[in-house]
Amino acid sequence: MNNIQATWFRGYVQIQVVGYHPELFFDLCVRNNINVWHIKKIDQTHCLGNIYIHDIKNMRKLRKQTRYKISFIEKKGIPFICKRTTANKPFVLGLIASLLLIILLSNMVWKINIEGVRPEIEKQIRTTLDENGIYVGKLKFSIQSVGDMQQLLLDEIPELLWVGVKEQGTTYALEGVEKTQVSEREQPSPHDIIAAKSGVITEMYVSKGRPLVDLNDYVKKGDKLVAADLSQGKEEAEEEEDTSNKNQVAAQADIYADTWYESNVTIPLEADYQTLSGEMTSKYFINWGKIALPIWGFFQQEFEQSQAEIEKKSIHFFQWELPINIIRKDTYEQRHVQEKRTLAEAKTAGISQAKKNLLQQLGREAEIKSEKILHETSENGKVKLRLYFTVKENIAKIQDLSQGD
Repeated sequence: MNNIQATWFRGYVQIQVVGYHPELFFDLCVRNNINVWHIKKIDQTHCLGNIYIHDIKNMRKLRKQTRYKISFIEKKGIPFICKRTTANKPFVLGLIASLLLIILLSNMVWKINIEGVRPEIEKQIRTTLDENGIYVGKLKFSIQSVGDMQQLLLDEIPELLWVGVKEQGTTYALEGVEKTQVSEREQPSPHDIIAAKSGVITEMYVSKGRPLVDLNDYVKKGDKLVAADLSQGKEEAEEEEDTSNKNQVAAQADIYADTWYESNVTIPLEADYQTLSGEMTSKYFINWGKIALPIWGFFQQEFEQSQAEIEKKSIHFFQWELPINIIRKDTYEQRHVQEKRTLAEAKTAGISQAKKNLLQQLGREAEIKSEKILHETSENGKVKLRLYFTVKENIAKIQDLSQGD
């Protein structure tokens, strides 16, 4: 098989030798280092054989030394195909253009199907996809991955609980599940509002229930802040014992208080880390097996230190996936940072880090009003801080009446 492939790529001709004992001419060729194979004697004066095209010149020199007549019967191999191809350029160019057009059309988005959602949500999905470059007629090479598409829709459309995206040839099939909207909620059972944490009350917004505390009051964790019982006193409650349930509501309130936290943080005076500069380049390659040919962006600058992300998109011919891929390589510039901090800079960095950690723990509604350094030490190239924070946060917590006094 390997010999057949070699002769096909190198090109060969079948020649006919006419003369007395024609097989002797092939013997002469072999003795002059001309490869000959598939020798077939037709009769006493005719004989066929194959030789490589690069041996034709030497073969003709030998023939001039004899009385044999040589004629070419067949020409086979890649060189002759290429020669015939160049002689018929319009047909070849048309064929190549047709194949490229078919491949191009096979890798376009021709349809986007959306199922499982109401028409208004479907319209939102199509609008979101269109704004992010995902629409009919778009090349699939330039469209983000299925996972990124799913995350995009969930982030942009809060009504979606789940969405699935499948790539089916030239069609994207989307199936969504909407969040259940409860129009009429059951009436909550009566309950009190208690303090989730100790603190000094700074703001009160009571929409239901009877307030039991005032502004600037200090409350401890577990203290009742808003009562479900609307009765003003024990005597009135006893008189209306039969109708007590009518005087109990589900208390609703936002109670903001100043609370306090301590935090310990350690900051090195010398920092050594990697960071991204914000510079990036994008390159595109055609990949076939282990071969990757650059097709775009190969004249861009190279970074000394970098971090690369590679995305691979397969190419289709109709419904068949070809063993050829389009690769996009995004390269981000990295910088190695070494910095020395002063004591003041280390303290500032430590306070900032402690604030960030505290807010992540408390949530977005919390607000840090002030901070103080209770204790500070510097040793072994590190600064250790003990910090005291005053935070404004909502300390209201629901407690069922069955859990109270």
